[in-house]
Amino acid sequence: MIDTILLTAARICTFAQQRALTNASGFFFERAGRLFLVTSRHVMLDKPSRHFPDRLEIELHIDPDNMAGSTGFSIPLYRGGKSLWRQGLDTAGDIDVALIEIDRYALPPSTVYRAFTPEHLPGPFDQVEVGSSLLVVGFPLGFHDTLHHMPVVRQAVIASSFGLRFKGEGYFLTDARTHRGTSGAPVVMRVPGHDPRRRDLPWMLLGIHSARLDVGTRDRKLDEALGLNSAWYADILMTLSAA
Repeated sequence: MIDTILLTAARICTFAQQRALTNASGFFFERAGRLFLVTSRHVMLDKPSRHFPDRLEIELHIDPDNMAGSTGFSIPLYRGGKSLWRQGLDTAGDIDVALIEIDRYALPPSTVYRAFTPEHLPGPFDQVEVGSSLLVVGFPLGFHDTLHHMPVVRQAVIASSFGLRFKGEGYFLTDARTHRGTSGAPVVMRVPGHDPRRRDLPWMLLGIHSARLDVGTRDRKLDEALGLNSAWYADILMTLSAA
């Protein structure tokens, strides 16, 4: 029996033509019959680090009876010189979230995955308290179950008031232990009971993990790193996936 939350995540490798660049995390989001891959915007493009991939490759499960069966699936980032992904922007500036549509008819017919939907986003009556237990589902440093092609999870709690934009920006804080390669991972909270709208995926999608945070004035000899991370609010996906 596979935990369905593990089937939402995808390991991302970025490429410049045939040259491998970085590893990252992502996940599937579905809306109105359209399928998207979600990750951090800096996975698609990051000028400060001179990261300029032209395609992504994700690993897909292709045999429901054998999780060791997989194949690579390439997703171009540009067509005719124009980017194919959508990235977030609000009054505070760039949002480190990007989404790109996947042609689901190009997927192998036997592909096994789970996708979050708008029903997995927090609603007005959902209670999300500071200190609530979370999971971050991803591929830190590219690490994963290389036989079954499954991600790993980190446990965390919400470390700032959920619903308030931390420092006026569109993210909240978590205290998960994270590494490079976790960028783009879904940040989720378990939903008790059974809600048929969420089908066999009883999780609430709260955010998209972006990066570790630190204090520039920290004395690196005397003070440990904060151990805090930014997670952008997942409701940006409703804007990015709009037709």
